[in-house]
Amino acid sequence: MDLPLLWAAIIAFAVFMYVLLDGFDLGVGILFPTARGDTERDIMMNSVAPIWDGNETWLVLGGGGLFAAFPVAYAIIMPALYFPLLIMLIALIFRGVAFEFRFKAKASRYLWDRAFIFGSVAATFSQGLVLGGFLQGFHVRGGRFAGGMFDWFSLFGVFVGVALVCGYALLGATWLIIKTEGELQRRMYGLARRLLWGVAGFIVVVSLWTPWYYPAVADRWFGWPEGLYVAWVPVTTALVVFGAYRALLRRREVLPFVLSLGLFLLGYLGLAYSLFPYVAPPSVTLWQAASTANALMFLLVGALIMMPIILFYSGYSYFVFRGKVRSDVGYH
Repeated sequence: MDLPLLWAAIIAFAVFMYVLLDGFDLGVGILFPTARGDTERDIMMNSVAPIWDGNETWLVLGGGGLFAAFPVAYAIIMPALYFPLLIMLIALIFRGVAFEFRFKAKASRYLWDRAFIFGSVAATFSQGLVLGGFLQGFHVRGGRFAGGMFDWFSLFGVFVGVALVCGYALLGATWLIIKTEGELQRRMYGLARRLLWGVAGFIVVVSLWTPWYYPAVADRWFGWPEGLYVAWVPVTTALVVFGAYRALLRRREVLPFVLSLGLFLLGYLGLAYSLFPYVAPPSVTLWQAASTANALMFLLVGALIMMPIILFYSGYSYFVFRGKVRSDVGYH
C-alpha cells in the first residue's frame, strides 16, 4: 500500500469538500450587499446558518492531515503562506461571530452585517492568495522554506483571489436559487448568469497562466501525446458552462448549483494533474515530505473511523434543513 499517495488523496478530498461546502456559504456572504432590506438579509443568512460551521470541519481535517501526514510540506507551506492564512482565519472569526450576534443585535445589526460581508470576502480572497502562492511554488533549500515572507503576493495571486471570489459568489447565487423564492430568487438567476461567464473567463486565463510558471505543466497539457489524455477536461468544462447557462435560462433550481460544483471539480482535477506528485511545488514530492509508514498507518485508522462520521452528520444536517427558507422562520 502506497500510504503517502493514499494520504494525499484523503487530504485532497478534505480540501475539495471544504471548497465546495464552505464555498457556497462564503458566496452567500459575498452576495450579502445585493440584498434589499433586512428581510432578504435574514433569508440569505438563514439559508446557511444551520450548516456553515459543519462545513468548516473539512478545513480542520485537511490542515490537520497535512501537519500529521506530511510534516515536511507543512513546515514549508506554513511560513511561506503565513500572512494570507492568518488573514483567512481572522476573517472566518469575524464571520462566525457575525452569525451569532446579528440575530440578537438591534441598533448594531448593521455592524454585524458588515462583519459578515468582510469576513466572507476577506476569507475567500485570502484563500485565492494561498492557492496562487501554492501554484507559484516555494523556494526550498535543505528541506526548508528559503524564500521571503511576501513571496505569495504577486499579480497572479491577486488574480486568483479575485477569481475565487467570483467563483464562490456563483456557488452562493446558485445555492440561493435552491433555498429562496420570489424576487430574491429571480435576481439570483440573473446574477448567476453573469457570474458564470466571469468564472468561465477566469478559468481560461488561469489555465493559460499556470503553464507559464511551470514549463513541465505546459508539457503535460500541450505536449504530445500527454495532452491528448486530458483533452476531455477543457471540453467537459465548456459543456458544463453551457449546460449551467441553459439551466439558468430555463429557471431550473438544483441543476445550476450541481453544474457549478462540477466546474470546481474539473478545475480541481486539472490542478491536481498539473502539480502531481509535488506536495510543495516545484521540488518536494509526496514521498519526500511524508511521515514514517507506522505514523501514516496509525493516522489512517483514525481517518477511516472519523471520515464516515463526518460525512454522515454533514449529510444528515443538509437533510434536516432541506427546503425553502422563508421570512417567517429563522435561526435563533
